[in-house]
Amino acid sequence: MYSFSPALLLLVSPPLEAFFGISGIILLLICSALISGSEVAFFSLTPNDFDRLEQENGPNSQRILALKDKPRRLLATILISNNFINIAIVILSEFVLMKVIPPDTFSRWAASITSLWGEPGPERVEYWSWLIGFLITVVGVTFLLVLFGEVAPKVYAKINNVRLARFMAGPITFLLRVLGPLSNTLVNSTRVIERRLATTAPGGSLASREDIDEAIELTVSQEKDAGQDVDILKSIVKFGEVTVKQIMSSRVDVVAVDFRVSYHELLKVVRESGYSRIPVYENDFDHVTGVLYVKDLLGHLNEDNDFEWQELIHTDVYYVPEAKKINDLLKEFQQEHLHMAIVVDEYGGSSGIVTLEDIMEEVIGEIKDEFDDEVEVVFKKIDDYNYLFEGKTLLNDVCRIIGIDTNSFDEAKGEADSLAGLILELTGIIPKVDTEIPYNQFRFKIVSVNRRRIEQILLTLPKL
Repeated sequence: MYSFSPALLLLVSPPLEAFFGISGIILLLICSALISGSEVAFFSLTPNDFDRLEQENGPNSQRILALKDKPRRLLATILISNNFINIAIVILSEFVLMKVIPPDTFSRWAASITSLWGEPGPERVEYWSWLIGFLITVVGVTFLLVLFGEVAPKVYAKINNVRLARFMAGPITFLLRVLGPLSNTLVNSTRVIERRLATTAPGGSLASREDIDEAIELTVSQEKDAGQDVDILKSIVKFGEVTVKQIMSSRVDVVAVDFRVSYHELLKVVRESGYSRIPVYENDFDHVTGVLYVKDLLGHLNEDNDFEWQELIHTDVYYVPEAKKINDLLKEFQQEHLHMAIVVDEYGGSSGIVTLEDIMEEVIGEIKDEFDDEVEVVFKKIDDYNYLFEGKTLLNDVCRIIGIDTNSFDEAKGEADSLAGLILELTGIIPKVDTEIPYNQFRFKIVSVNRRRIEQILLTLPKL
């Protein structure tokens, strides 16, 4: 019979814990490679790549476009995830090393090394034993992480950025939600540091938006009737920071028709709404199939109820993500000769519409025509310090009405754009009626709620 030495037996049949540990290290290295490669893949996409992704309109393409509009959160999520994985690899490597190499082996190596300069003492042997194990772990893990977790995946990602971005769009979106609080904290911290550096840098040329607003007021406000000019200049300064979600009309306020409605019902909707373009959907608003131009109906006003008006639908629907900046959307509207786009959320559902008029109003103020109601934003001014708002009122509109800067709630609003969304960010729940929520010098009181949303909020201003 053949016999095996203990060392050979250890090599052929390692402990079960070590086997699972090595398997875990390999799995974590694969995750580290994918996460590291994602950083290069997402941030090396070109405008042409984004144009192709918009035309494809697939789920992963939409996720990539949504992530593109959150570069800070995307980078923070990737870095946080990669650090967690690398820490796990180091810990697991230490565990595997202790299982594969017996502890007395390090002691023998340490005794051999320390004997080179005298009699090895217990304390010196213990120190060198720990140092040898530490160096083996650090050097080995560093080699694995640099080669397989950084260099190789990033080289691959640079060449196959679109393919890897599609593959990782779903996992990164999931991580973005899971690590949302941590990444938001990191992003907000970096913004604070940036502002501090911008204000303390000697001779720095960076100016905050507050400084620019103050300069505009000092320069323009001296002129007669300059209030409107000041507002327009301030709107131009912040134009590139506004997202589509902040100015869009939400789906509950959109007038749209099912493509199966009769012609007379369609004409009734057209007359009552007064809009020149009406989205057409199949079954529900999440499935918009086209846009009907009302001017195309002018030659068919006397048709019977069975007139097939569906042939007049324009099927070239333009979709944009909620996080797209309106300055980019304005350029796209100009290039594509469009006036309306359907806004989609991160899950691909339709969250509303945005029009060219919405973008222009962000700069020059509200545009009124003969079809607009006298009051667009529903609110009630109780006195100089108290205002009653609908929960769905956009924060930008609230700030304009009460006469404060539109960035007054930026530190607390998170991803919210409405007053109700701000309350949810501050509380984390749908509060009960009569609940009062303080924020800085403002006070919010919940006036009306239902099971699904906050309906009315009383906003009290600070008394100067």
